[in-house]
Amino acid sequence: MARLGLGERWACLFANDFDAMKAGAYRANFGDGHFHQGDVWDLAPHDLTGRADLAWASSPCQDLSLAGARAGLSGGRSSAFFGFWWLMEALAEQDRAPRAIVIENVSGLFNSHGGRDFEAVCAALANAGYRFGALEIDAALYLPQSRSRCVIVATLEDASGLTGPLSAASRAVREAHERLPHHLKARWINWTLPAPPRRNLDLAAILEPDHAVAWRSEDETAALIALMDDLHRARLEAALGAGERRLGAAFRRMRGGRQRTEVRFDGLAGCLRTPGGGSSRQFIIVTEAGRVRSRLLAPREAARLMGLPEGYKLPTSANAALHLAGDGVVVPMVRHLAEHLLEPLLTGERASAAA
Repeated sequence: MARLGLGERWACLFANDFDAMKAGAYRANFGDGHFHQGDVWDLAPHDLTGRADLAWASSPCQDLSLAGARAGLSGGRSSAFFGFWWLMEALAEQDRAPRAIVIENVSGLFNSHGGRDFEAVCAALANAGYRFGALEIDAALYLPQSRSRCVIVATLEDASGLTGPLSAASRAVREAHERLPHHLKARWINWTLPAPPRRNLDLAAILEPDHAVAWRSEDETAALIALMDDLHRARLEAALGAGERRLGAAFRRMRGGRQRTEVRFDGLAGCLRTPGGGSSRQFIIVTEAGRVRSRLLAPREAARLMGLPEGYKLPTSANAALHLAGDGVVVPMVRHLAEHLLEPLLTGERASAAA
């Protein structure tokens, strides 16, 4: 998805993932010429040819997510970052350090372990000679999905014309910056992005027609409703009383040791997750003519929520396709970042970015 977002101005020299399902999807859509399936720790510098303008790392987020155990960067999955970073250090020793690096992860990275994980990433970048800064970007700016992400951009290049006041950054970014020691603050770049065009899609616009999807039984829908607390039941009742068709999204979550259904009717889907565990599958809720219906979000709908084109080849298994989407990066977010920060940074064409 990062490759799709970067677009046609970019050529991909190397791609890697250890997951066989993701590897199959990548090869089905982009071919096999430069893809390596396997653990990042098993790679060597000679596997990466030439000197790249950009290295992009979206390491597994489970250990940093608010929905996970918060093991931090020492967790087994998220430590893939340090496998990636070992490669970056090895490339630097061969005078092949990427001119820019993007590290994308859940927003939990800003405060994981009291900010120490974020500091560890910044320290690694600084020790390698990079200057860096972070953005908090919500997919809701581009698509009807609430999905906030931490995006760290590091560079060896001149960043003038691409910065703004720290006061304009999100609260999470400002607090993460404030926690950094002085020597890392000295390496900080406060990146700025222009606001994207106003989003003109809501959740209803990306859904399949009612007749094309499988709906849950009345009993299953009633069971879902029975798990709502007073707040979410009131939201449902308000939608029922609106006198028109209303469409919402819902998750089952653990709250205080009990499973609860949480619903929203604001035109957004909740943040897509990988389909593992009882709280990870997202539901579509429809109220109309005094009736409530429910169903699971379909794989192609999840792909649309990530900005994947209709022709993108998804895994044939629904769970695999949902896993692919839930673990991905939002395509138009990457395009916006590339157009207004990465490309001006690496080409020196700053006029449009500074305007």
